[in-house]
Amino acid sequence: MNIRHIATITVSALALSSAAATAQDAWYPYAVESWEPAFDMSSPRTSIDYVPLEKASQAWEICVSFPHMKDAYWLGVNYGVASEAERLGVKMQLVEAGGYTELNTQISQIEDCVAAGADAVVIGAISFDGLNNLVSEIRGQGIPVIDVINGMSSPELSAKSLVSFGEMGAKAGEFLATSHPDGDPVKVAWFPGPAGAGWVEAGNAGFLAAAEAGAVEVVDTFYGDTGKEAQSKLVEDALETYPDLQYIAGTAVTAEAAVPILRARGLTDQVKVISYYFTPGVDQGIKRGQILAAPTDSTVIQGRIAIDQAVRILEGQDYHKHVGPALYVVTTDNHADFDPTSTLAPQGFSPVFRVE
Repeated sequence: MNIRHIATITVSALALSSAAATAQDAWYPYAVESWEPAFDMSSPRTSIDYVPLEKASQAWEICVSFPHMKDAYWLGVNYGVASEAERLGVKMQLVEAGGYTELNTQISQIEDCVAAGADAVVIGAISFDGLNNLVSEIRGQGIPVIDVINGMSSPELSAKSLVSFGEMGAKAGEFLATSHPDGDPVKVAWFPGPAGAGWVEAGNAGFLAAAEAGAVEVVDTFYGDTGKEAQSKLVEDALETYPDLQYIAGTAVTAEAAVPILRARGLTDQVKVISYYFTPGVDQGIKRGQILAAPTDSTVIQGRIAIDQAVRILEGQDYHKHVGPALYVVTTDNHADFDPTSTLAPQGFSPVFRVE
């Protein structure tokens, strides 16, 4: 396979700690929302308790494609797909493209996966529309395609395991609007992520619409890749351009990058930080009072459900076509009640690229 940015040593999911293995057996039932009709975030939804299969009937080969493995968000998804593949007794091959600019690499990697004999494909998409032709080709071969985390526009997808990033953005915007309902508008720099990605466009629209309900002025929007170096540069640029800035809101990587930059500049008391999704760095930041809030989309659970959906489809079992965990906002006030196993890989977890 044409795989970039992947360690040459294959790591087995069997390397999971015994504590993590116990957790993976106990993750369900889990409260999720199910959309009907599927694939339309405006559809009515119902709350259900998701229960996966106990075991697969055979060791299906599942290809999983991620945009990258640069941050702990995707490490959490990796933990979810690897753990569930191991629990169900199926094989998994993970490929990662190296970043949100690498659409052609992602397409090539998935094509290689399918050519190597994948029975099903799970895709965390780089582009909302850019993989639609590929999805059509794969589905034409009778291979299920599951959309996980980021979202794709293809109507030919077999299933979706994801939440509304529009609502994730809105949760962050609502937090700001509720904190500043009136008075002089607070000045906010907004960092939604890489332009063109489906989750970014949705998150951007949700955040801006929700922030309008309060005394909030979004002074500028800074798009960029979710690598730490790229986000750090954007944060530095925002602070130079807007010396009276009061909030930095954006991706988890933005929030993680902003904390040490603000500390070094002596701006911790002036500029507050909000993330619109959750990572271990954000978790630590909230615990320490360095980040005010972040919604969680139960990243690990989304990965687990995507694998279960693939197996159910392959085995002709009933399945929920479009589900995602219920969203909630973790803050400095309610952090003690947050269950990290739904969202974060265990401490010390190393990326797993192959499950046998």
